[in-house]
Amino acid sequence: MLRQLSLPRLAAALGLVGVFAMAARPSVDTDTWWHLRAGAWMVEHGQVLTHDAFSFTRLGQAWINHSWLSQLPMYLLWHAFGYAGLNLLTATLVTAAFWFVYLQCEGSAYLKAFTFILAAAASAVFWSARPQLATFLLVSLFAYVLAEFRWRGRNRLWLLPLLMLLWVNLHGGFAIGFILMLATLAGQVLDRLFGPARPGVLAWRSVGWLALAIVACGLVVPLNPYGFVLYTYPLRTVSIGVLQNFIQEWQSPNFHILGAQVFIWLLLTTLAAVGLSRQRLLLTDLAVLSIFVYLALLAGRNIALVSLVAPPILTRHAAAWLDDLPLEHPRLAALLDRNPSARTRPLLNWSLLSLALLAALLKAADASLPATNEKALAAYLPLQAAAFVAQAQPPGPMFNSYNWGGYLTWRLYPAYPVFVDGRTDLYDDPLLTEYLDVAQGRADYASVLGRYAVNLVFVEQSSLLADRLGADPAWRLLYHDDLAVVYQRAAAVAAAP
Repeated sequence: MLRQLSLPRLAAALGLVGVFAMAARPSVDTDTWWHLRAGAWMVEHGQVLTHDAFSFTRLGQAWINHSWLSQLPMYLLWHAFGYAGLNLLTATLVTAAFWFVYLQCEGSAYLKAFTFILAAAASAVFWSARPQLATFLLVSLFAYVLAEFRWRGRNRLWLLPLLMLLWVNLHGGFAIGFILMLATLAGQVLDRLFGPARPGVLAWRSVGWLALAIVACGLVVPLNPYGFVLYTYPLRTVSIGVLQNFIQEWQSPNFHILGAQVFIWLLLTTLAAVGLSRQRLLLTDLAVLSIFVYLALLAGRNIALVSLVAPPILTRHAAAWLDDLPLEHPRLAALLDRNPSARTRPLLNWSLLSLALLAALLKAADASLPATNEKALAAYLPLQAAAFVAQAQPPGPMFNSYNWGGYLTWRLYPAYPVFVDGRTDLYDDPLLTEYLDVAQGRADYASVLGRYAVNLVFVEQSSLLADRLGADPAWRLLYHDDLAVVYQRAAAVAAAP
């Protein structure tokens, strides 16, 4: 058994360990907290949350909590293991997603390991302890089932409706599954009409089975606590103007940031492999890659999806190009798996893998420590300011920063319902526009705060609103640090007992 760890297998194992090590880090972000609060509410009340319970601006109104089935295990893991549970969950889901990507790739183990490490680096900035990771894994699973059907003739399409039933209860990104299936179906029809029969192109009968699987997936969408409304929910979400204009992950990528440039490297490497390969690009692959690149250019959060669908296309064409190269040197032949009988050093291979596993586990252990996580959170969340409000208990209602709404929902609920948080589908454009008017210190900010009877303002120290309130005699500074300020309406201070 010792000799079974060949160099190609070592490369594959090191690649997966590398992805796990990359993902084993503090993963809690601003939206994690309201998901945890929703999970806690459902555990406490023993029912699915179908209305708003956390804000005073939408309190009691109907809310499509599409991630309810993700929030429950997230909260239970948090309750049992704290940061360690969420960080391990994140690392496990990411690694599992890229394992299914690896299974779709072709060529040598070295080519596959290099490709999915590159793809992982391109998507790493979007890994966080949020229900969107369920979509990340399920896109990879859907792509794997479709690839098995197209390239290996294994018909597991019956799994897709079952996975879709799970997906519509885990996260609202289930529409991505339909985009992937429909792009594959359209590409297959075009390949059948305009190209010769070749591997990766289904017979018409199989195309029919794919269409039937898509219909079956559509039929299970209403099997959720909110029923048929989930058919239109994805369109409703992307139609929110404030979402696309002011929320960073929904905006086009900023390619001046190094993390976003890795996506460019992945895309250019894929285009180079297709251009150099003797294989003609299938219209199915062109359709899938094009639609997902288009989505990524519209919203940076979709870069993670390109990282799942591009590697199989890249490796398929890169492997064909490398196979045509006259590389006869023994070491080069070994790198391309052309010489499987080449001498291996099993003891050295196992030692390297053991060291890599140890390093990944040490990194995961450090990422599980509360001190490590709280240090990371302190850079962008108002931990001390929230502790001050929780202790001082100044009178509300509270106006708060959108970016901090999720954390304040977790930290200050139920004493201080938030004005707004990351649930943009609940608040919609009219309220979010009012929020922006206030947050940006526009001329009518005082009238908006007055209309909502706001007595407490909790925002960034560097915000325009903080500057306005600092010069407004109607407001009194209660707390400030390098990150946050808390202002109290002077009349509310005077009225306090």
